[in-house]
Amino acid sequence: MSETIIWAGALIAVTFMVCLAVLKGWRSWIEFRRFEIAAGRAPAEAPELPPAVRIEMAHLKERLRKLEAIARGVDL
Repeated sequence: MSETIIWAGALIAVTFMVCLAVLKGWRSWIEFRRFEIAAGRAPAEAPELPPAVRIEMAHLKERLRKLEAIARGVDL
């Protein structure tokens, strides 16, 4: 019986420590985002892609859409 209580207490303690670590990380991330916004920087924006790359991506998306339609058995 006492061994079960010890294991339960240890599990609760470990859970508490993990929750505290996650909370600290979350607060640090929020603070980092506040600094980014205060600095006037856009938060992690993707760089502008050249037109050729955007066109190629559009073609790949269209091919993927067609393959998914074929897999579902839908006629285009």
